[in-house]
Amino acid sequence: MTQFFIHRPVFAWVLAITVMIVGAFGLQSLAISQYPEVAPTSVNISATYAGASGEIVANSVTSVIEDGMTDLDGLLYMTSTSSEGSSSISLTFDSAVDPDIAQVQVQNKLQLVEGSLPAAVISTGISVTRSSSSILLVGGLVSTDGKYSDVALGNLFSDKMQKQLERLEGVGDVNLFGSEYAMRVWLDASKLYQYSLTPSDVTSAISSQNTNVTVGSLGATPSAEGQQTKILLKTRSQLTSVSDFESIVLTTNDDGSSVFLSDVARIELDNDSYDITSIYNNYNAVGFGVNLSTGANAVETSERVHSTISQLSAGLPQGVETVYSYDTTPFIEKSITQIFHTLIEAIALVFIVILVFLQSWRATLIPTIVVPIVLLGTFAILEAAGLTLNTLTMFALVLAIGLLVDDAIVVVENVERIMEEEKLSALAATEKSMKEISSALVGIVIVLSSVFLPMSFMSGSTGTIYRQFSVTIISAMVLSLFVALILTPAMCATLLKPSHGKRKNVAARGFNKVFDRLNLSYTGSVTRFLKRPFRMLLSVALISVACNYLYQQLPSSFVPTEDQSILMVTVSLPENATRAQTTKTATAIKDYLLNEQGDYVEGVFSPIGYSFDGKGQNKAMAFVKLKDISERPNKSAAQIAAEANGQFGSGRYGQVLFLLPPAIQGLGTSNGFQMYLIDRGNNGIEALQQQAQKLAADAQQSGLVTAVRGFDTNTATQLTMDINAQQAQAFGLSLSDINNNLSIIFGGEYVNDFILDGKLRNVRVKGDQEHRMQPVDINDWYMRNSNNEMVPMAAFSQQVWGETITTLYHHNGETAISLEGSAAPGATSGEAMDEMARLVDNLGSDYDYAWAGLSYQEQIAGDQEMILYLLSAVVVFLALAALYESWSVPLAVILAVPISVLGALLATWIFGQSNDVYFKVGMLTTIGLAARNAILIIEFAESMRQQGIDIVEAIITAAKMRLRPILMTTFAFAFGVLPLATADGTGANAQNSIGTGMLGGIVFSAIFGILMVPVLYLAIMKIVDRVKSIGKKETVK
Repeated sequence: MTQFFIHRPVFAWVLAITVMIVGAFGLQSLAISQYPEVAPTSVNISATYAGASGEIVANSVTSVIEDGMTDLDGLLYMTSTSSEGSSSISLTFDSAVDPDIAQVQVQNKLQLVEGSLPAAVISTGISVTRSSSSILLVGGLVSTDGKYSDVALGNLFSDKMQKQLERLEGVGDVNLFGSEYAMRVWLDASKLYQYSLTPSDVTSAISSQNTNVTVGSLGATPSAEGQQTKILLKTRSQLTSVSDFESIVLTTNDDGSSVFLSDVARIELDNDSYDITSIYNNYNAVGFGVNLSTGANAVETSERVHSTISQLSAGLPQGVETVYSYDTTPFIEKSITQIFHTLIEAIALVFIVILVFLQSWRATLIPTIVVPIVLLGTFAILEAAGLTLNTLTMFALVLAIGLLVDDAIVVVENVERIMEEEKLSALAATEKSMKEISSALVGIVIVLSSVFLPMSFMSGSTGTIYRQFSVTIISAMVLSLFVALILTPAMCATLLKPSHGKRKNVAARGFNKVFDRLNLSYTGSVTRFLKRPFRMLLSVALISVACNYLYQQLPSSFVPTEDQSILMVTVSLPENATRAQTTKTATAIKDYLLNEQGDYVEGVFSPIGYSFDGKGQNKAMAFVKLKDISERPNKSAAQIAAEANGQFGSGRYGQVLFLLPPAIQGLGTSNGFQMYLIDRGNNGIEALQQQAQKLAADAQQSGLVTAVRGFDTNTATQLTMDINAQQAQAFGLSLSDINNNLSIIFGGEYVNDFILDGKLRNVRVKGDQEHRMQPVDINDWYMRNSNNEMVPMAAFSQQVWGETITTLYHHNGETAISLEGSAAPGATSGEAMDEMARLVDNLGSDYDYAWAGLSYQEQIAGDQEMILYLLSAVVVFLALAALYESWSVPLAVILAVPISVLGALLATWIFGQSNDVYFKVGMLTTIGLAARNAILIIEFAESMRQQGIDIVEAIITAAKMRLRPILMTTFAFAFGVLPLATADGTGANAQNSIGTGMLGGIVFSAIFGILMVPVLYLAIMKIVDRVKSIGKKETVK
């Protein structure tokens, strides 16, 4: 095939141009993202049980649903949270499970248990969604002139934006951090008593008098003969104003006068919910959070959201502006741009290295032309495979730059050598060269591809990450081989010209002189080592031991934490704290950030009443938008968070924690670990909580863990209204009526809807503030018995103080407590997780733990890493065995790998990097490079040995001949990854992680590996010869 294209260069160029055209179209179609969809499929079930305590919700709703979630294909784990009036269940599936199939499975199982759920839960509806837990962006509407209240802003967002955003492709949920308007009916206990009315009388009257009635029409069929007209009939419809509701008739007195709703209640247009209020810097605001749908592309979805909001903002009144305080997409776009710049730098550096070694513009041009052809071809394959242009595929392309020019370099260098030594024409030299090295080229590509092939079969989120590297690098390698066998020979035959003694320039002569001395020194060293080849086997053993030791010493993590110019703050006060206390803390946080850290902070958005671990008037959050990393070179997001945690760490303001966003969207809500402490021994929630508090305290003292949270927010003071059933019955009261009225008074009740601005709004009834603030206020309320007598609450009930569990957690249906935390400064997530696991083991066999989110994926990655390394080694060995029809040659190649691994480990350890996913990819690439260098030497040695040349002479000659292409390809690759190892700015941590280890491995391979390969080959061959000799002797006997 090669010979055909050497004589048909135009045909070769046509194929190459075709690849480039297809690749250009593929590049235009590639979506952009920070990471591929690595988060596992998640399905969320949400149910509401108004007025029920967390314990009742857990027993009556959550557990019933959990028991029904059996035999779900691909379910990894199930977690739930039960709090006052709310049940939330999250089912996490393997990433291989189709999200639509997972949701259908869950809905089908839910239908089977709906009959066992309380009627109130069914009536309010149960939602099943595929929304990701990660927030894509947080924005808000701000009243810059103070004319609009938070509820007015909430109404604006609800009317003009929310539904339009929810309909966008890729959007999972749109959460309003605020409230829209509702008709609020505030009951007066004394007035109700005065008119012998109860709260349920009010809700019944509203329900009957605020409704749409379909009356029909006059003259409708069947009609009387001769009917000439049809007239639509209308009666009183839904109410629309405060005055309409004030006029609702509750009862008629004996004198014919009426009692109106305004006689017993205060009616106003106000917040539908008072759970969450928001502030942005020092302005009135209402916030909104956009969650990504499972499987959606973050960048594309964000662009749709921004575009839609920009269009809708034109319709906002003057003085109302849209702001964004949390948006992950600018970081993603800057990261991709930064890696693209790194790619360009790598190409330029590789070009310089090739020019230095080949010392010819024509020769250098050939490998340079290969780069765009292979890159564009790879883009086409990525698009066909359904992958995106993300951090991982871009890293793989940067790594591939050094690899994909290898084949072209080997071809060009060999053609140049043959023309120089044998005085042949470019055409003749190319024909001879391709006969010599074609099998070596195929072998190199097979080996490098074999190294990355096992990555494709890893499971979980880690497997998804590895697959990006695997598909990208293997595609680039195969295309590189395609170009090296088809286009490169054609270009060599047409572009290169024999020098035949032409004098080179001074720089070239100086370089060649230095290289010749190096080559002479190298072959001399190889010759000396070849005299005692078996000592090298001992060296390999010692190096392997050192590698194992260093590998154990490296701290582990999943992926590096990046500075995304975003911080998140969680606030948790004691359960009985008031909204005013929580607002005071949120204001103190805002003031600190805007004043003390004002040089680094652009804006602070604070939803009060909302947090990642639930809602409540004792909870709050802050989303902090920092200035771009280029504007604060001496202050990282992690440093700002550490300083702020020190400022608020005393507990004076409650539990306040400043956190970094998650490293990977969809795997948790913040950076750090997430675990569940499980009560295997059924010791009860109180004992479990005590153990959780002990665990958190021990973790804080360990020095490896910090910001442990989630363990101390489960109990609150509770006042039980102990109703005496016998006394109530004696008074002629129904327990169901009593409970219903109490629920309306203190919990509030949604009755029905009214129309405002063309949209349905809620009508809600609740006791007025002054009648439900203190325990004594309970006695202000009366119940009407069957004799129309008003009976005070104190007559049949008493008040009992105690504590209640407000929030209950389950993991796979078992009682658990959710714990989150972060690695202490200087520690990695892997070290923090190991410490937490050790501390849980100290609690005894009654307690166990389970990881969730990013921590779960990190654990899987750790479990799979040895399998990955072993599989890669086995596949490489088998590929070489098949290629060379020998079991001994592959062994010599494999034995050359540990020295490169040692270099990678040392560099990673010295520069304080961790054993994360990027390091593992770099390690595998280093293994492939070491094997490639070994093949270049052993391939030539084997060829000469089969021609009858003495093995030692063959090895020395092969080492001498192949030193130049080995060093050239090694330097090309080293300079290709150098921009990664030295990167700074946006996304630099990931680049450093993959580049540092690889650079160390390359350096060790270039210095020590090329000395070891010839000696190891000789040692293996001698062992093989001795075994064969012994076998022959045995046969003779």
